[in-house]
Amino acid sequence: MMEKALILDDKAMSRAINRISYEIIERSKGVEDLCVVGILSRGKELADRIAGKILQVEGKSVPVGYLDITPFRDDGREGSGETCIPFDIGGKKVVLVDDVIYTGRSVRAAIDALMAVGRPESIQLAVLIDRGHRELPIRADFIGKNVPTSREESVRVSVRERDGEDKVVIVGS
Repeated sequence: MMEKALILDDKAMSRAINRISYEIIERSKGVEDLCVVGILSRGKELADRIAGKILQVEGKSVPVGYLDITPFRDDGREGSGETCIPFDIGGKKVVLVDDVIYTGRSVRAAIDALMAVGRPESIQLAVLIDRGHRELPIRADFIGKNVPTSREESVRVSVRERDGEDKVVIVGS
């Protein structure tokens, strides 16, 4: 698969994450009872960055956790078992973070996985890229960028911590 288009470079990606962070603070009316949970794999790095920006802006840290959704998926994929939520999500406002929302099936699995851990007050979804093509009635609350794509294309998110650079590209044949 070849890169067809650069959607976000490192600066644009940083701006999108900053904007999402400010929107989370604003909509949550601060950071009281707020926590951030990233969906593995690249949602983890994005969740860390959002929590870092919230700390920078508000001067208060929010708990951050990571969720392996593979045991809850409907496609039989094998997972890493790396779920790490070292705090009680009961009664908390959880912001679930993922890199790309497509059909909505990963988000459904993530909600199931979260509910297996505890019962939050609310769950909101933050995604870097919304590419459309939902199969389930799920929408993101915070979106870095809407990117219309065909079903034959894919969106690849690269993060510095895992891939050595920050960028988002459309790939296809």
